[in-house]
Order: sequence, then structure tokens, then C-alpha cells
Amino acid sequence: MFRSFFSVKQTLRLQKRTTDFMYTNKQIWNVSFPIVLSLLAQNIINVTDTAFLGRVSEVALGGSAMGGLFYICIFTVAFGFSTGSQIMIARRNGEQRYSEVGPVMIQGVIFLLAAALFMFLFTRVFGEDIMHFIVSSDTIFDATMDYLYWRVFGFFFSFINVMFRAFYIGVTKTKVLTINAIVMALTNVVLDYALIFGNFGFPEMGIAGAAIASVIAEASSIVFFLIYTYVTVDFKKYGLNQFRTFNLKLLTQILNISCFTMLQYFLSMATWFAFFAAVERLGQRDLAIANIVRSIYIVMMIPVSSLATTANSLVSNTIGSGKLPQVMPLIGKISRMSFLIMLVSVGIIVLFKEQVLAIYTNEVQLINESGASVLVIGIAMLVASVSNILFSSISGTGNTRSALMLETITLVIYIGYVFIVAIAWQAPVEICFTTEILYYVLLLVGSYIYLKKAKWQNKKI
Repeated sequence: MFRSFFSVKQTLRLQKRTTDFMYTNKQIWNVSFPIVLSLLAQNIINVTDTAFLGRVSEVALGGSAMGGLFYICIFTVAFGFSTGSQIMIARRNGEQRYSEVGPVMIQGVIFLLAAALFMFLFTRVFGEDIMHFIVSSDTIFDATMDYLYWRVFGFFFSFINVMFRAFYIGVTKTKVLTINAIVMALTNVVLDYALIFGNFGFPEMGIAGAAIASVIAEASSIVFFLIYTYVTVDFKKYGLNQFRTFNLKLLTQILNISCFTMLQYFLSMATWFAFFAAVERLGQRDLAIANIVRSIYIVMMIPVSSLATTANSLVSNTIGSGKLPQVMPLIGKISRMSFLIMLVSVGIIVLFKEQVLAIYTNEVQLINESGASVLVIGIAMLVASVSNILFSSISGTGNTRSALMLETITLVIYIGYVFIVAIAWQAPVEICFTTEILYYVLLLVGSYIYLKKAKWQNKKI
């Protein structure tokens, strides 16, 4: 995606097997920074959609929120599969079994293409009934369906996109992710401006234009990955020239890890979707506030998500290299980096929250009413900066079943709290957002206990 703004003086050498080797902060950052830039560019899509549609109407903003969350709920199934694949790729990379990396990716692409077709047809057949059940407002429902009609074509591109991401993160060649994200973000911004408002001679399509722009942006990402991989990657070294037909045995190995991350991510996103469904019943204004704050929340999560992804990959590589004693110090080092970065980020957001909110809407009252929710999310992000690193490290050890169990317990409590504050009490939206603080505190405590007490060291994948 984006090119790194800083020159990298040393290449990260995951193959080094000396027992005294330990990743430095610079080496961790050299892996994480391109992921930060890639997620930043990808989230320009989210920010742009929200900012543009916020100037169309609150209904368009709410419809894109509900339609977008429905899309992401399904997309997380593919993302969970790619995360499991990434863990296996990183382990093989750490073991220097490079020729076994490519077949993992190839089988993943075959599986996810089939999954994309299934999910597309599923949404076409059942999507309207599902959204009727979830959305109470007729106007929000109509806007949501206008968005989803076009948005679901993105499954065919985004599902394959995540396998390229898994490959490059797994082998720690992450700089390409930043370049790819630039291509996708620029495509989306230009097309959003053209299709939402009817500029450059295009028809004014409103919320449907935002969906079409996102799909085309995802397609441009795949084109870039295909060209870049063909030109720069050693196909023979990584076994990418082993174009086989369906390999059930290898796919089963991948699914033994991925099935838990697939379910974990789906449950996590489904409860987030449930949160927005509960807020939607509070009214269009509350849903608009929640969507704006969600966009800020996602941007704030970028450095945390990037370092969590790095922790996942480096933990798996470290175990594959036979350096088990270095795993916990590595997790601690990444956690400290994450907390310090988030502390600065939260400070900036809190000090300039009115200016940040003005990016999404020019309505003064909406800006004023959103401020309290931003403060609540800031507190949640401080906890998330550590909890996400620890939790992602559990998956990096290969113990994805344990990660799923921990996530499930946390989410059961989370959804119960959502029901109490949003449905039973119908509390203001900023009180509803305290669910995020509860979620990350529970995840932090559970992950810490697991890494300290459980026997995760000898997991074979």
C-alpha cells in the first residue's frame, strides 16, 4: 500500500536462529509501519464515505452504517480464514520451509472464491429479510438496501484481497500493503466524489454511488496485487508456481486453524452490528452520531490493529524459529509501543474533537452531541491498545480455539450489557459506547491470564 516515509537500513531477518536474537523496537516498527499506512489508506474509504454521506442526509449516513456493517460481518469470515492462513504462512516462513508458503495461499484463494460466490447468493436471497428484521425505520431500511444492492459485488474482490495480505504479512514483506492501499484509497475518493454528488459528468447516485465506488476500489486493489506479485515475488522459492487443483488435505490443515478465527471475527463483528441495531432504535440522530464516532474509532484503532497483526506474525515466526523464551518479552515490548502511541493519539483527538468531528458533518448540533461519545471511545482505546496485542498473540501461538473461547465469553457479557443499556434503559448513545470499555477490559484480563497460566508453548500447526 503506501511507501514507507522512512528508509529501512536493515531488512528484518526472521530466518536468524541465534538464541540471543531479539526483535528491536525498530525492527518491530519496520514491520508494523507499512501496515499502519495500509490501514490508514484503507480507512480513507470509510472516512470519505462517512464524510460525503454526512453531507447528503442523516438517512444516507444511517443506511451506509447498517449496510456497511452487514457487509463487514460477512467479510470477517474471509478475514478470519486469511488470519489462520497468515499464522500458518508465518510459521512456515520462520521454519524456513518457504516452498510450503505458496500452496497455503493458492488453496486459500480457491476456497475464498467459492465462499464469495456463496455469500453473494446468500445476501441476494436473504439479505432483505435479515435487514427487515434488524432495522426498524422504513427510510433507513430503504437506504440500506440501496447500498447493499451494489456493495455485495465487493465480496469477489475483498475475499481474495485478504489472501494477498496474509501472504505478505506472513513473510514480513509488508511495504507493498501501503502501496496497494494508496491505489485503493485514491480510486475510492475520486469515485465517491463523482458518483455520490454527480461530478465529472457522472449521474448523482447518493448512497448507491458510495457502494459502487467501494467495489471498484477493491477491484483495483486486486489488479495491483496481481501485477506486483508477478513482477517482484520469487514464485519458485515460495511455491507459488505449484498451481494445483483443489487439495482437501491442505485445506483441512488451514481450516483447523482458521475455522476458529473465522467464527471469532464473525461473532465479534456480529455483536458490533447488534450494538448499532440497538442504537438505531433510539432514533436517526443517535445512529448518525454512532456512525460518525465509529469512523473516528476505526481510525484510532489503526496503530493498535497494525501492531496486533505484527504481534500475531512475529510470535508465530519466533515459535517457528525455536525461540520460545523470547515470546513473552516480545509481546510486552509491542504492548508498550502500542500503549504509548495510543496515549498520544487519544490526547490529540480529545483536544481537537470539534475539529475532527467537523470533518464528518457541518451541523453544529450534531458535532456538540457527538463530543461525549468521542471521550468514551478515547478511554476504551487506551485499554484496547494493550488488550488487542495480548489477544492477537494468543492466535499467533496457533491456539486459535482458545482465542475463540475467550472471545465468546467476553462477547456474551458484552451483548448482555448492550441489551441492558441500549434496549432496556434506552440510555444516551455515549452511555451505550461504554460497552467498548467493558469489552476491552474483559479481553485484557482474560488474555493476560491465558498467556501467564495456560500451556500454549507446544502447539503444532
